[in-house]
Amino acid sequence: MPYLLSALSMLIQVAFGAIATLFLLRLLAEANRADFHNPLSQFIYRYTNPVLAPIRRVLPNWRRINLADLLIVWLTVLVERLVIFGLAGFWPAPLGLLVLSLADLLDFVLLFYIIVIFGWSLLTMLSADPHQPLIRLAGTIVQPVLRPLRGKLVVANIDFSPTVVVIVLLLARLLLVAPLFDLGARLAQGG
Repeated sequence: MPYLLSALSMLIQVAFGAIATLFLLRLLAEANRADFHNPLSQFIYRYTNPVLAPIRRVLPNWRRINLADLLIVWLTVLVERLVIFGLAGFWPAPLGLLVLSLADLLDFVLLFYIIVIFGWSLLTMLSADPHQPLIRLAGTIVQPVLRPLRGKLVVANIDFSPTVVVIVLLLARLLLVAPLFDLGARLAQGG
């Protein structure tokens, strides 16, 4: 039976991860002013707008951050965590669930950036078509994170700024997210 629960848990994580990724892409594309004429941006907008439009009437943007989108991403990881706990037959304390979902959200965003930076730097090293929609959108999303180090870590015409940023993001997962998970787990158990 635990094998079946593990498989079901994995499928739930994939489904909720896909939803969270779609809305996180929308959040980051809007915040970084991605090209709306990009077909990938249009796809993301088309499938997230029916959910976000009613919420945006109540929850406006803050600067360039779409708070409705951020709320949806957070609620997605919260519900995912709740469903996984439900499968395990465990009902967490509300404060623990909130802290765990916040840690999940932060971990999801950091891991998302690690993957996008790695993929984007690999594709640009391989001289892929810079006008390809995926590369343009990924470039728009990673540029603000890479900009402070751009051109400062060049050795033999190779820019190591993506490597340094990925290392910093990995350290953030270890030093910020892991303690939040520990705190959330303690609070979820009621202790």
